[in-house]
Amino acid sequence: MSNLIQSPTRILFFTGKGGVGKTSAACATAIGLTDEGKRVLLVSTDPASNLDEVLGVTLTSAPTAVPRVPGLSALNIDPEQAAHDYRERIVGPYRGVLPAVAVASMEEQLSGACTVEIAAFDEFSKLLGDEAATAAFDHVIFDTAPTGHTLRLLELPAAWTGFIDANVGGTSCLGPLSGLDAQKALYAASNQALRDPAQTILVLVARPDRSSLKEAERTRAELAQLGVGNVRLILNGVFRARDTSDATAVAMEARGRASLEALPEGLRGLARVDVPLLPFGLVGIEALRKMGTFDEAAGDAPPTPDALPFHGASLDSLIDELAVQGKGVVMTMGKGGVGKTTVAARVASQLARRGFDVTLTTTDPAAHVEQAVRDLSGGAASLWVTRIDPARETARYTAEVLATAGADLDAAGRALLEEDLRSPCTEEIAVFRAFAEAVAEGEDRFVIIDTAPTGHTVLLLDAAESYHREVLKKPSGSPEAVQRLLPRLRDPLFTHVLLVTLPEATPLHEAMQLERDLARADIKPFAWVVNQSLTPLQVTDPVLRMRRAHEATHLRELAAHATKVVLEPWSAGASPPLVVTPAAASSLVQGAPL
Repeated sequence: MSNLIQSPTRILFFTGKGGVGKTSAACATAIGLTDEGKRVLLVSTDPASNLDEVLGVTLTSAPTAVPRVPGLSALNIDPEQAAHDYRERIVGPYRGVLPAVAVASMEEQLSGACTVEIAAFDEFSKLLGDEAATAAFDHVIFDTAPTGHTLRLLELPAAWTGFIDANVGGTSCLGPLSGLDAQKALYAASNQALRDPAQTILVLVARPDRSSLKEAERTRAELAQLGVGNVRLILNGVFRARDTSDATAVAMEARGRASLEALPEGLRGLARVDVPLLPFGLVGIEALRKMGTFDEAAGDAPPTPDALPFHGASLDSLIDELAVQGKGVVMTMGKGGVGKTTVAARVASQLARRGFDVTLTTTDPAAHVEQAVRDLSGGAASLWVTRIDPARETARYTAEVLATAGADLDAAGRALLEEDLRSPCTEEIAVFRAFAEAVAEGEDRFVIIDTAPTGHTVLLLDAAESYHREVLKKPSGSPEAVQRLLPRLRDPLFTHVLLVTLPEATPLHEAMQLERDLARADIKPFAWVVNQSLTPLQVTDPVLRMRRAHEATHLRELAAHATKVVLEPWSAGASPPLVVTPAAASSLVQGAPL
């Protein structure tokens, strides 16, 4: 039985940087509790949930029994389904009562990305704050999206409670904010449950690497500011080389040891469980039962490696193709933790090295792109690196709206407008606008965009389509960058999407789903990048040999699926210093705003 969490509370959250094993740890804990006879509800809040694949069952937004695990049910909070239900709850009572045009107007007001966020949060709050909704279960375990998205979710109970308390003008009587006031008690209960150590444990999951541990520490600090103090730490994938003649194994162990020696002070005080790097993927019930209980010394004999399915192209050759255009947008997309930021930083640094003007930016709320560039450059301040900062963009957007739409309003009208702009929805709109402006800069230079993990990116693309529909209706009221956003993203000569994955089942299949989501928006990926692969390396350590053999299955699947694939070998992180030409260096400013 898994022993990842001792003395678990009724509510458990698992969060951390993308790809660290949050879903595996949440599932292993849930299975361990049900093996003790407990009834457990496992909930994914990730818009790109992979619970279905990991548990081997098709899930919906209602609790579904997991086969072969008596007592365990699971569900996915589906943002689109939640938005549909939320709209119907508000609009439904007026059908047949109000004129059709009035009902259509209400539906239109409820069609945006803000409604999706509110509706998903509403479903999350029911499971967290309404004990009656989960009375059939002894434990409720939340498998969350990567950190940035989750911190946003955890901030919302307080944000919406504050907004409702301050909303005295009634601007929320129509549109996506309608119906919030009725939920006030629920949001307050959610807020309380999060902060009560007797009710909730929040589990930080991290890998023994520097960026993952830094993000865990940043999350711990932000959680402390939110009043969430009952925090544990799981270190997943701790590796010990069994064959010291294997250079890759030795380097991997040394990197992990160095990261743990530099463990941030705030994490040292947390209760901690170390989980060894397993020689197999954590897909399926029996594999999950081994997480936290696997005996390294009793590892299975390594299988005979399969023949390599393909060798793949190099990232340098891919950059040669990108450079031909001389400008445009390159976006790295994929599941959290697959190395999108590293790939984006490498593409940006290589293009800058060739003398092109390059901006490297990010839409990830938990951005660490500047750190990645510093790693590449050896500390040199030599690249134009920007970040779409939600707080700054919200302030900029608010000032712009008040200076334009609010300019001719009387005092009462301006007060209502200001009240509306204090809604948490304003941040979503402001960040989207900044994203559109970043894409527009690709008309004059290379813009490399490191996107947030898949779920957040899908919501961003949905927002692009939603805004595009609005633009077609009212083109004169939108900035040029917003008007042309979707056409630019759809132009294969202007935008090049790189789908980044690891040679593992879950990140590969999540990227394939993202590819289908992109096709829905009429956007076609330029290439796939398989990152941190052991396949090109000669490894002799038994754990690494088994992991290398497991890669073959996934690489064969991708080879049959995609035409342009880059295979990047596992690396301890050592990269050549960034060098740019004097002409390029003079135009690059680190940390400059958009």
